[in-house]
Amino acid sequence: MEYVYAALILHKLKKEINEANITSIIKATGESANDAQVKALVSALADVNIEEAIKAAPVAVAAAPAAAAPAGGGEAKTDEAAAGKSEEQAMEGLASLFG
Repeated sequence: MEYVYAALILHKLKKEINEANITSIIKATGESANDAQVKALVSALADVNIEEAIKAAPVAVAAAPAAAAPAGGGEAKTDEAAAGKSEEQAMEGLASLFG
């Protein structure tokens, strides 16, 4: 997974996604890069439009926490508008990670 993250970092910074750059990012973390995995990733991404792949990727959104029960012991009502807004904010936050 760290190799994919390295490729996304390079894409975000508008740098070439190649073996040397991915290896440099992995080494900067203090880990050693597996040359076979780096080569496989660069080869797999050669014909991929990363920007389109990011836009098309399904995004998992964490569910909003349930509302606390009222003091009178009645059932708590879910505020659908607030849940929708939370989901929208989460999507915006994730989108900002990739441009």
